[in-house]
Amino acid sequence: MRPFSTKPGHRYPVGATASSDGTNFCVFSRHTRRLYLQLYEQPGDLVPFQIIELDPEINRTFFFWHVFVEGLTGMEKITYTWRAEGPNNPAIGYRFDPDIELLDPWARATTDVLWKRPYNREAKSKQTGPSMRALALPENNYDWQGDKPLRRPCSEEIIYELHVGGFTRHPSGGVPHPGTFSGIIEKIPYLRKLGINAVELLPVMAFDEQDVPDRVRDLGLKNYWGYATHSFFSPHPGYCVRPLSGNQRDEFRDMVKALHKAGISVILDVVYNHTAEGGTDGPVINFKGLMNRAFYHLEEDDLSKYKNFSGCGNTVNCNHPLVVRFILESLEYWVREFHVDGFRFDLASILARGEDGAPMYHAPVVWNIEFSDILAHTRLIAEAWDAGGLYQVGGFPGYRWAEWNGRYRDLVRQFVRGDKGLIAEFATRLTGSSDLYQSSGRLPTNSINFITCHDGFTLYDLVCYEKKHNLANGEGNRDGENRNFSCNCGVEGETDAPEIRALRLRLAKNFIAILLLSQGVPMLLAGDEVLRSQKGNNNCYCQDNSLSWFDWSLPEKNQEMFRFTREMIRLRKRHPALTRSHYLTGKVTPLSGMPDICWHGKKLHKPQWNGPESQVLACTLSRVKPDEEDLHLIFNMSKETLRLYLPKLKTRHWYLSVDTARKDPADIIEPKGQQPVNKKSLLVSPRSVVVLESR
Repeated sequence: MRPFSTKPGHRYPVGATASSDGTNFCVFSRHTRRLYLQLYEQPGDLVPFQIIELDPEINRTFFFWHVFVEGLTGMEKITYTWRAEGPNNPAIGYRFDPDIELLDPWARATTDVLWKRPYNREAKSKQTGPSMRALALPENNYDWQGDKPLRRPCSEEIIYELHVGGFTRHPSGGVPHPGTFSGIIEKIPYLRKLGINAVELLPVMAFDEQDVPDRVRDLGLKNYWGYATHSFFSPHPGYCVRPLSGNQRDEFRDMVKALHKAGISVILDVVYNHTAEGGTDGPVINFKGLMNRAFYHLEEDDLSKYKNFSGCGNTVNCNHPLVVRFILESLEYWVREFHVDGFRFDLASILARGEDGAPMYHAPVVWNIEFSDILAHTRLIAEAWDAGGLYQVGGFPGYRWAEWNGRYRDLVRQFVRGDKGLIAEFATRLTGSSDLYQSSGRLPTNSINFITCHDGFTLYDLVCYEKKHNLANGEGNRDGENRNFSCNCGVEGETDAPEIRALRLRLAKNFIAILLLSQGVPMLLAGDEVLRSQKGNNNCYCQDNSLSWFDWSLPEKNQEMFRFTREMIRLRKRHPALTRSHYLTGKVTPLSGMPDICWHGKKLHKPQWNGPESQVLACTLSRVKPDEEDLHLIFNMSKETLRLYLPKLKTRHWYLSVDTARKDPADIIEPKGQQPVNKKSLLVSPRSVVVLESR
């Protein structure tokens, strides 16, 4: 290919921006003395066909370096890298090395076909081996066919956390392109049948699959979850059918458009707390070689070392002015160009750390996200803690920010496994965690309620294992959480004992019932509805295999659990009383003539709030709409069969809707099949959840 001619170019926009005349390349690097842009004709070429040297006199504005390459329109499928000359002294925070090829931090599409992750342990010699590369893309001309981000009220959300690759990679998936964005499209009918209306995708921004410890890599394992982002503007090429075609953006858009057409919102799990470059022994991919001192938190007494609030080797300096802008531009790009509906921020407490690493309530990046016009209708969800000990559940800065409610998760796990004396806190978690959110003017919908997520036991493993079994990860079972609040029902792992299998199924149903009866926003882990197991592994971050994948034989094999989950979702959707925007008060409502909530224990109106042995709670919820039913909810986590009296109704009768102790199909009954309870009391089985509807 013949070399292109060049012009000085422009400082905005940053990255590679194509037009009909050529492409403008721009990158930030404050302390660089000279930059080189390298162009490759084919992704696998080891030698560039053109090296463009940028002159600081004509190709630099402030700290931005730029050049316009005439005639390069993006249709050529050219890939490119940067090389940066500057001070190379890690002791003072500089890691410039012109021999290392750098990936554009603003890359819109990337390729890792040549990438290897070698590095010298002591960082005393140059990195060797091919680099990652960015693709120079043409102008955007995607036909959205009228699609826009969905603006569903958050109170109506039922979130389903899934892994794009693992959802369709299993041979039983039966899709033409397993493990891709296209594969998700193929499974939309299943998502609709289940009834969820939002998917929360584990990281889909381009990440380094080789970012695992050597001992893990030696076992043939890789970074499966994707919490190793290196390119915050690029879809992950590993999830694309044709990653080298320059079609990565459109493949992701096709998935979003199809999900929106089915009424399903798209929430992205994003990782702005650290990058794939790791710590001092990690490779130089992009940020280290261009803006190490600005982009990362460095130790004050030794700038060659990285602060590690993330537990992953480095920590992004989120509130440096440039990094604030970088993060905001990235988020706005995914909303503007990809129509995503929301973001879940991994280890979000790092966003609230100032440039010195200390927590700050008025963190610029958090509030810039809160007030962005482009993000005004975008769902914001924080994992409100980090690996440095900053735990902010209930106190994450801002009003719009919802939070993964870790306290809900832990309390419900303990309650269902049979721990005693938790009634008062269980009631608080069930009704939206007012103790965490109400005093700051926040609402039940600020609480994302969950029992399980990608990180930890699956729902079925939660009732099958008391200890983690992570030896397959190659880290001596040292990785993964030790405090799981799980129970094995008498046998560790798999068993054929019918009484244990029945109890496990009942407890799994209890978890699903409680989750979908709670005020706030429920989130399910993909596969929990069909009892997917990871064989006791609670940290499958490196297991890109059947241990993590969704087995598509399970919906048939465990159809009872699937049906129960589906019907609980339907029950929630038809009861606005379960999705209130404001907290319950106990005041009488004109519609029903009853308080919006009444609490009970083993006796009506006598909850055992402070009973150290108590494991029983009931409550009555009044209807919100005229065509709705009142609800009576009973949670008996004791080992006793109880006769409990039901609240009196003036003009209605109670109908049994849910009883997790009963076998399918009597465990959950649609309204047309429900029978009235003609007695004043009801026998409630041990360790069960019961729901009655008034009619």
